[in-house]
Amino acid sequence: MKDRSAMRLARLQQALAGGGTLPLGEAAQMCGVSEMTIRRDLAASDGAMILLGGRLVMANHYAPVYDLDQQQDSHTLAKRRLCERAAGFIEDGDTLFIDCGTTLLPLAGLLGERRQLTVVTYALNVANAVSLIPDVRLVLLGGLYHTTSHSFGSDDMSAAIKRLGINRAFISAAGVHAERGVSCFHFHEVAPKQAAIACAEQRLLVVDESKIGQVRPAYFARLDDFDVVITDGDMALPPANGGPRIVAA
Repeated sequence: MKDRSAMRLARLQQALAGGGTLPLGEAAQMCGVSEMTIRRDLAASDGAMILLGGRLVMANHYAPVYDLDQQQDSHTLAKRRLCERAAGFIEDGDTLFIDCGTTLLPLAGLLGERRQLTVVTYALNVANAVSLIPDVRLVLLGGLYHTTSHSFGSDDMSAAIKRLGINRAFISAAGVHAERGVSCFHFHEVAPKQAAIACAEQRLLVVDESKIGQVRPAYFARLDDFDVVITDGDMALPPANGGPRIVAA
């Protein structure tokens, strides 16, 4: 299946070699598959091509773009397994910081197994999921709404996070590199991520294998800023004392 995906991606890159764009529907017809299959191929690829307004373009012609709706179907089963491992670290009475994106969204559905939890988040999709769980107290950090990541950003969000007693911070990322650290696409996410990392008793990075080895525009942490990395990928950490504990999903 991966070989077929690679062949489709190679064919599409060849079609875009001369520049320009390719409508998603035409790309699907060219490869004899559905538009959703092309979306999944792109989501699992190395990011050489991206979707902009329903058209495929070469990523090196544009700034990196993250579309949460596109990422929703990416590595769904892996994200579920990652969150099941992450939930094992939660204890009754914890105050949790849950980051934005889709990786940590399944974690919300696992919170009903614990008692007296408080969830702090700046992600609307996470807040909506948590709001459906009885007996979980929700703290939604507000500000300017960013539609691409379904999250909020504000100048005083860091201070608000640091005023809270957070037991465990579950952090997601778009890029995890052994030498160049942990990064994301959106700069408004940097401040809340860093604030949660700075004040939480335990810092857990949760990433699927597609993020390993990637470097994204907005750097926010070193790998050794985390106590635990939960992943299904091959984490090749540089030799160093005091590095994070790697938990395989």
